[in-house]
Amino acid sequence: MTDGPLLSVRDLSVSFTQGGDETLAVDRVSFDIGRGETVALVGESGSGKSVTALSVLKLLPYPAASHPSGQVLYNGVDLLSADEPTLRKVRGNEIAMIFQEPMTSLNPLHTIERQVGEILKLHRGMGENAARQRTLELLNQVGIREPERRLGAFPHQLSGGQRQRVMIAMALANEPDLLIADEPTTALDVTVQAQILELLAKLRRDKSMSMLFITHDLGIVRKIADRVCVMTEGKIVESGPTEQIFANPQHAYTRHLIAAEPKGTPPKADLTAATVMEGRDIKVWFPIKKGLLRRTVDHVKGVDGVDLTVRAGQTLGVVGESGSGKTTLGLALARMISSQGEIRFSGKEIDQLSYRQMRPYRHALQIVFQDPYGSLSPRMSIAEIIQEGLRVHQPGLSLQERDDLVIDALKEVDLNPETRFRYPHEFSGGQRQRIAIARAMVLKPRFVMLDEPTSALDMSVQAQVVDLLRDLQRRHNLAYLFISHDLKVVRALANEVIVMRSGKVVEAGTAEQIFDAPQTDYTRALIAAAFNIEATPGGVVSE
Repeated sequence: MTDGPLLSVRDLSVSFTQGGDETLAVDRVSFDIGRGETVALVGESGSGKSVTALSVLKLLPYPAASHPSGQVLYNGVDLLSADEPTLRKVRGNEIAMIFQEPMTSLNPLHTIERQVGEILKLHRGMGENAARQRTLELLNQVGIREPERRLGAFPHQLSGGQRQRVMIAMALANEPDLLIADEPTTALDVTVQAQILELLAKLRRDKSMSMLFITHDLGIVRKIADRVCVMTEGKIVESGPTEQIFANPQHAYTRHLIAAEPKGTPPKADLTAATVMEGRDIKVWFPIKKGLLRRTVDHVKGVDGVDLTVRAGQTLGVVGESGSGKTTLGLALARMISSQGEIRFSGKEIDQLSYRQMRPYRHALQIVFQDPYGSLSPRMSIAEIIQEGLRVHQPGLSLQERDDLVIDALKEVDLNPETRFRYPHEFSGGQRQRIAIARAMVLKPRFVMLDEPTSALDMSVQAQVVDLLRDLQRRHNLAYLFISHDLKVVRALANEVIVMRSGKVVEAGTAEQIFDAPQTDYTRALIAAAFNIEATPGGVVSE
């Protein structure tokens, strides 16, 4: 151990080679992280933040990735030139990392208990019982309710926010000296986001833990970071103490980031518009089975008696904390999971239709998922991904006609059609989400379920996607079910809002009613957390 900074990145460059072409992703980046200090690396997607972070632990896809210059000194040891035994000792034990996309980072075949416990057994040598107790303690620490019931769950059985919390628990398991957090609160609702940030700040104080915090959310940076490094196009263009950067930003790009957030307000709710989707007393109950005969002993009430109406050219926002039933409700309306209650689409009852009977309606009912990287096949080109629905629903189209429709769809979402032969990993997060939107729009739907479509995007790209969605809705008179924990985005897009908690609707009304005069403590607490204002007494939400 040295007396200098815990981590010192010096003149780090990262280059990627593909098909004989070389791309410089990071260009001579330098910064230090002191002991017990939090440094935030901020910038838009594609700026080189995550590539820089992955370089610290040599987690890039070598030999396609290389380092033309630089050193990464951890306690005085250069990790870039270290051998594998040294790196194995450091990874996960002394330096831990929280990855951005939990669904692709967690093993889909292993339970939560096994994945967290594996780290404790490997690095701490814990036995089965000790690892189980520590796992429960960690899950409780990161705000997962009833952790005993989650130990046997698989990643797909958790909400996006819950999966992210499991990732945080795994990273904190060995109490690392340095935590690299790559967008750790992306999938979390605003109240739990505040709890996680508080938890990380407490761990930093108690354990003198250092953090490299990567985010696009400048609101978070202001709360947690001691110093800020602003990145764009692979370079750090400005750095300094957090308050100094916010009070007096010197670089035009920094000023652009600080000013960027979803703007504009939707038109007032039109309660006379034609009803596209209607749900009455929607219930989705998941059985809890125990015993040798696997008898049902109870139910998890994912959605419990919800009524809603989604109108043509209008957006119904569904807000609430992770695990509140938002996505489950949307999947039930789209007939992707079984439910009870009445569901009408364009005046026709669809709640009793089988999977096969639903096929004629599928082109008109589209979904844009939360995680574009997970929902786009890595083995298919963008053209193949967007064409897939056309091949199913319009099999009579010629190859040229399908290609023309793909080109039109990409133009509509402001992507260059020349990129259609590339693959998802070659695009930034914001571009991948535009591809997911194009895949839905190419089928000319009437109803689109948007499941956290902006949660993984940086602020300026969020604003662009909101503008895009608003423009598409106006152009095609689309009905949106917009599911989000980000109330700023909901306010910019939704005409009507329902607030969910534990599977039930606790408040519903026009956007003006919900945001300007919330009736419940729960709604007031959500709004207070999102807009950094004081909640009324009794409005604090805990999870």
